[in-house]
Formats: sequence, C-alpha cells, structure tokens
Amino acid sequence: MAKLIDGWEVVIGLEIHTQLNTNTKIFSGSSIEFGAEPNTQASLVDLAMPGVLPVLNKEVVDKAICFGLGIDAEIDRASVFARKNYFYPDLPKGYQISQMDNPIVGKGHIDIHLEDGTTKRIGVTRAHLEEDAGKSLHEDFEGMTGIDLNRAGTPLLEIVSEPDMRSKEEAVAYVRAIHTLVRWLGISDGNMAEGSFRCDCNVSIRQPGDEFGTRCELKNINSFRFIEKAIEVEIERQIDVLESGGKIIQQTRLFDPNKLETRAMRTKEEANDYRYFPDPDLLPVRISEEQIQAIQADMPELPQARRERFIEAYQLTEYDARVLTLSRELSDFFEETVKAAGGAKNAKLAANWVMGELSGALNKADLSIDQSPVSAVQLGGMIARIVDNTISGKIAKQVFGFMWESNGSSADQIIEEKGLKQETDTGAIEAIIKEVLAANEKMVEEYKSGKEKAFNGLVGQVMKASRGKANPAQVNQLMKQLLG
Repeated sequence: MAKLIDGWEVVIGLEIHTQLNTNTKIFSGSSIEFGAEPNTQASLVDLAMPGVLPVLNKEVVDKAICFGLGIDAEIDRASVFARKNYFYPDLPKGYQISQMDNPIVGKGHIDIHLEDGTTKRIGVTRAHLEEDAGKSLHEDFEGMTGIDLNRAGTPLLEIVSEPDMRSKEEAVAYVRAIHTLVRWLGISDGNMAEGSFRCDCNVSIRQPGDEFGTRCELKNINSFRFIEKAIEVEIERQIDVLESGGKIIQQTRLFDPNKLETRAMRTKEEANDYRYFPDPDLLPVRISEEQIQAIQADMPELPQARRERFIEAYQLTEYDARVLTLSRELSDFFEETVKAAGGAKNAKLAANWVMGELSGALNKADLSIDQSPVSAVQLGGMIARIVDNTISGKIAKQVFGFMWESNGSSADQIIEEKGLKQETDTGAIEAIIKEVLAANEKMVEEYKSGKEKAFNGLVGQVMKASRGKANPAQVNQLMKQLLG
C-alpha cells in the first residue's frame, strides 16, 4: 500500500536523459568530448546548414539495443526518426531529431531495492534515441545569453518510466538503478556533474483511488540529492495549492536548490504541440535478429544476475551482494580479491575488507575503486595471510596501511620487511602469558572471583606485551589453561 502524505497519494514518473559514450555525435562525425572551447565541436551537419544531410551513427543504435536487453524490453525491429519542432536559442535547426512512433526500445522493467528491504518492479514505457540540444550560458554574459553548440547533436537515450513510483525514495532508487545499469553496460559514463545523466521528474498527487492528478514536470535535475529534494518541495507545493482551493496547472517547472522552491518555466507541451513528422533525410532503421544476438553475446553479466550469483556461490547476505554490485568496477574488484584470497571459502572475509577498510580508505581519500592504491591481488594476498594465521586481523590493518602507501608491495613483502608475522609458537606465547600473570596478581584474583572482565584485561596485556603479534585464539586458549 502506498504511503500517504497528509492524506494524499503521490504519483511519480521519470524521464532520464543519458548521453551515450560514442566517440562522435549521433548524425555527424563531430567529437562529443566534454570541456572543449565553446562552439569548436559543432559541424555544418550539427547546425543543419543548407546542403548537408545527417547520417545515423550505428554505434548509437547498438548501445540503445544493449540498454533494451538490459531491462528485458521489446526491441522494435523497424524504427523511424522524426522531427520534433520547437524554437529555442540553443536548438540550431529549429527542430530536434528524435523518435515518436516505434522507438528503438519498447516496454521493459527494472527492479529497485528499498531501504526497508523490499523490492519493487518499475515499468519502463520506452527508451528512444534523439540528439541533444546546445547549451545556453548565462553566468559570464551580463544582460545577455551565450550559446555553446558543442553539445548539439550529442547522442541521447531518453528513458521514460511508467508512473509507478509513489514516493521520493522510490524515485531516487529508480534513478540510481538506471544510473548503475547504463554505467555497468558501458553505454554512458553517467557523469551527472557534466550533464551526461539528468532527469525530468513528473509529479502529481491524488486522493487514494482517484484518477491521476494534473502533473508538473521538474526539468533537468542532475544529482540524486536534488531529485529527492525537488520532488519533496513540489509535493508540498501541490498539496498547499489544492488544500487552499486552487488548481494545479500542467506546466514545466525549474527547481531552485538555493531557495528550495520550484517555479514555473512554461506551460507543459503535449505531443501535438511539437508537430512531429518523419524526418525525410533519414531512412527507417532496420534491426536484424543477428544484430541483437551479437550485442547480447557481448554484454556483461547484469547486476541482478550477479547479485543472485554472489548470494549462491559466495554465501553472502543480500545486503552484502547489493553493496558489492553498486558498480561493475567494485563488483569485478571483489571477485578478483576473492580469487587472490584463495577462493569462495574466503569470500565473506573478502567482502568485509572490500566494504569496510578499503571503502573507508577510498572515501577518505576521495578515490574511486579503479583508483585504489591497493589492488585486488594485493588485498586478496593479505586476506590469505589472515586465513593461514600468518597475521591476525589487527596486524592486517597495519599491513593494509603499509600497502596503501607502498606503491605496489605485496602483503608478504611488507610482513617480512616490517617483522609483522604473527607469533604462533605455543611455548613463546605461554612464556609471555606467565610473565603477565605474575605481574598482574590482582587481576588474576579478580578473574578467579568471577569477574570476566579481568580475563579480557589480561588478554589485552598479553597482546600488548607481544606487540600485537600473538595469535589471539591461542592466547585465549592458553590463558584459560594456565588460570584453570
């Protein structure tokens, strides 16, 4: 049952625009590299100069098909491009080449995982190809607007969801799931700061059981935090309007993260306002079964399938499996670590180190997993030394620290150079224990009188005397024997 806000049910549908990471634009040979000087990557084709014709980039179609297979969607074998007519300063042609009927990707779905442990399936209505517009620049032009057309013609995949989400949390979980998938498949870098992954949020409210309410579209939001906040602010606005006797007007709105408000940009257009018609300069796209099969054969294992395999093959919890598949890079790193650590029997320990010590160090240093100073082979090698009792878990943290700073040294090298090998000789450990017991007669008496904390204190003294090298399990066992 949907969670209500002040008696209102929220209905959310999302349109995600993700730039596809091809080398060139969708209809021209211009580069799509980010950060070039303004207007240096816009060709005559991108500007629709007289006498030029667009030519479809096949790689764009392949990446769209790949996404469709990733969400178990229908792939339309015959697809056409259309002209979507509207006038805006950074739209050089006066129309956008997009798709209306017969998009490349039809109905599909993706599962989202919520914080309460539940899973919900969100429908994807369609995902169609189109070209991006240019960019209007306001900050450096007092009283004027600059136009940068480098982005014009960049290939976009617009992913349109069903209105299946009923809270801001579900919306963010869905965006995260799509973001993970496009990066996992290698079809987009998903860089939200650079605008290569952004979201339009369609929000409406209704009384439970009523027809859908009038929706408003929150345009071009490019962070998970802003998506959540924008939806929250818009829900509050719509409730205030309706409860004060007003009426929601269908419109496009902008979210201002500084003022925490949404404001009207324009009334919301319908499809007929754009006067779609098939682009006469582009042939229909024909997709063969062989093309689909070739793309499918080259696809990586999908996140959901890998999560299920991690749970079954490595005996991980669902939570661990979900964390370790947040990105393909992290997932691959974990599997390499398991292999280097000695295989599936040590997977849980490997998972703990990847999610714990390693992730903490990466976050502190603001590094991604593929920038880790400690490789999967290094980490796995260190875990293998924990398993065979060469080092303890406590000593392992020292070894990890040295590896982080060592520029490639293995755990074995560091253990040898730093003299960190765990003491497992029973005679040596027993000698240390006897010294500790002799020096701490009061704690011995407290233990014998029933105070268990005294035992832990004695163990701590032994570990301190051995500089952390004594095997903790042996210390406990021998200590109990000598105190027995």
